[in-house]
Amino acid sequence: MKLYKRENYLKRIRGFYDATDIIKVLTGVRRCGKSSLMLTIVDELIAKGVSAENIIYFDLDRREYRKVTDDDQLERLIEEKSKGIEGIKYLFIDEVQNVRNFELVLNGFRMEEEYSIFITGSNSYLLSGELSTKLTGRYVEFEIFTLNFEEYQNMKKFFGKPINTNPLQELNSFILEGGFPRAVQFDDLEDKRSYTLEVIKEIFEKDIRRRLKIRDRDAFEIVRNFIINNYGSLISINGIVDNLKKHGNSISKATVSRYIQALLDAKIIYECTKFDMKSKKMIKGEKKYYLSDLSFYYALNTDNQFNYGPSLENIVYLYTKSHNYSVSVGRIGKLECDFILRDSKLNYSYIQVSYTIALSKDTEDREYRPLEKIKDNYPKYVATTDYILKKRNGIEHINIIEFMTENKLF
Repeated sequence: MKLYKRENYLKRIRGFYDATDIIKVLTGVRRCGKSSLMLTIVDELIAKGVSAENIIYFDLDRREYRKVTDDDQLERLIEEKSKGIEGIKYLFIDEVQNVRNFELVLNGFRMEEEYSIFITGSNSYLLSGELSTKLTGRYVEFEIFTLNFEEYQNMKKFFGKPINTNPLQELNSFILEGGFPRAVQFDDLEDKRSYTLEVIKEIFEKDIRRRLKIRDRDAFEIVRNFIINNYGSLISINGIVDNLKKHGNSISKATVSRYIQALLDAKIIYECTKFDMKSKKMIKGEKKYYLSDLSFYYALNTDNQFNYGPSLENIVYLYTKSHNYSVSVGRIGKLECDFILRDSKLNYSYIQVSYTIALSKDTEDREYRPLEKIKDNYPKYVATTDYILKKRNGIEHINIIEFMTENKLF
């Protein structure tokens, strides 16, 4: 099977390939490519000389493992597959949350320091909350996202799919189709959207309904659709409740909060909090929610009408997250900075996102003004689709299509 190598993630994971004291956890929304990434790691291990018999791989969603549901069964399965193997055993478990108390088993094998363990799961509650308490910090989490724009184009090349020579049209295709790796292989937009709808159903059944025991599916979908339809907008729980009530949907604040948390845990959406630049504190209340894949919006709304503002923001948000930045929305007095980024070395950068600033001086001023108010010397960017770039007060104007295609960092 041909596997596209997602180098953005592999380069972060490679240093842990032989770490027997640390469990490697790959998280992310369903169908974002975690399983394929694990198989790529297997290929790389074999390429560097690891014997195939030292690699133990279980996909717990497969029919042959459907009866492996508790810790004793999982332990027996691993022991059986490990018999007679010398040296480090590389243990890969896909969809590990299918097994009750899997953490106890994995911790036991980790303590033997003979196994380099890699696991995947779709639900951040299972993998982050539970692991942090039961594995006492002996794991590292790698969050995987659907394809960013650069990966989307490269995967199309990899599978021999045509790429539009007009960069803006290619970006439009990415917005409408989204970045699920399997969807790239379909040629028809309707097929891509049918695939996305099936992903949504699968997430609800496997990651949400079973754990939360949601009985009123209609109410859940009303909240889900409201969040998805208002992605990239500043909203609060109270605002959602009031808006739903105006449209005849009386859903309590507690229920709305519970449903939003379920969407976050399943990684359908991501939460972006506001940060006040003056007080250097997070602002409670209003937040922005971004989609883990733009195809969720277009599949549920079945239209091709572009609203470039939130679409470009969502793309930039996911691009920065896929490069391991921490992201928040900035407030400078009454002005808003679209994104404040912080990297692993605690360096900051600031980004304003707009489709274009070429049409009017007012639009240009609106995008530059918040960045001009920031008095530190960290990099500042205005990201647009314009090809004629401006220079103003040391702020870098970038073409976001070229920037992402070249896989640059902020």
